[in-house]
Amino acid sequence: MTARENTAVGGRPSAVTPLRVGIVGCGLIGKRRAEIVRRCPGDELVIVADVNEPQARSLAGEMGCLATTDWQEVIARDDVEAVVVSTPNKYLMPITVAALEHGKHVLVEKPMARNLSEAEEVLRAAVGGRRSAVGVGFNHRHHPAIWKAKELLDRGSIGDPLFIRCRYGHGGRLGYDKEWRADADMAGGGELLDQGVHIVDLCRWFLGDFTEAVGFTATFVWNADRGPQTADRRGRQSAVGGQRSAVGGRVEDNAFALLCTAKGQVASLHASWTQWRNLFSFEVFGQEGHLIVDGLGGSYGIEQLTIGRRILEGGAPKEEVLEFSGPDLSWQAEWQEFTSAIRENRQPLANGEDGLQVMRLIDAIYESARTGTVVRL
Repeated sequence: MTARENTAVGGRPSAVTPLRVGIVGCGLIGKRRAEIVRRCPGDELVIVADVNEPQARSLAGEMGCLATTDWQEVIARDDVEAVVVSTPNKYLMPITVAALEHGKHVLVEKPMARNLSEAEEVLRAAVGGRRSAVGVGFNHRHHPAIWKAKELLDRGSIGDPLFIRCRYGHGGRLGYDKEWRADADMAGGGELLDQGVHIVDLCRWFLGDFTEAVGFTATFVWNADRGPQTADRRGRQSAVGGQRSAVGGRVEDNAFALLCTAKGQVASLHASWTQWRNLFSFEVFGQEGHLIVDGLGGSYGIEQLTIGRRILEGGAPKEEVLEFSGPDLSWQAEWQEFTSAIRENRQPLANGEDGLQVMRLIDAIYESARTGTVVRL
């Protein structure tokens, strides 16, 4: 049985030695991670941490574990083997590095760090100590339609891949420009680092490494200085380089990019906080057909995979549509793969090296937007 099949039937085998887990960050994602750990009978949640003590205690009460406001207590415990880091971006790198230096396995939420130099710090810590598993929270790889599309691509179902188009976004909410994701120091970047990081990872997973990047960024609406009522076109190319910020510390709410491989395959992507109706669309075109993923469930719509077979004589391709309804199990599948990697003494499917390479691409997109040039990697 594969790791993914094991996930589908709901958890680790009972014969597996329990994995003892600590979670740092008890917000929405930390709570989701805690629930996943609780669902896996072979895992044990030992302690959760958050600077917001009531939030930490509330989650600990639900999970039946310990609570603390000091994340260093989590990584110092001898009875914690794996640490999930689910904090705002500013704290991902220092907590992950400290956990690795204490010999813990780490699953760190995307984007792993605020910038390339911080990502490099994580990798240095990972290779500097014992062989810890380092997973990055690219759970989109585990959405069933995306997973199936990758299987079909690897099987040669659409021939050699030619290009990818991807669009991903939401519309924010009232006060979004005041939240931590819109703070340049706290987040490190805007929508490119928020949702864009997922599609950069997927493009790289499907096509391999890229050698060139062209990018444009914009702050069209979510600018705390001007407010959404007065946003104008002067927001273009404003949230790039360095701390990814410009006057007022604003970050981009839209990012556009073209990525090219050494073979000439191109990935086109647009990540947006001004996609007023939530959208996810991931299209892969090959010599012999196409694979199109629409939706991620919930507010993004039913997850679907359209498999198109090219008609060599011309005309519309033959298409088959697969629907994947039901709850989002990508987080559970990701956790199962991470814990399987620990048991098998290997790195996870989406690991620290993947996180570093994605951050290198994002850094190149920001540089291109700042300089108006093609950046070669």
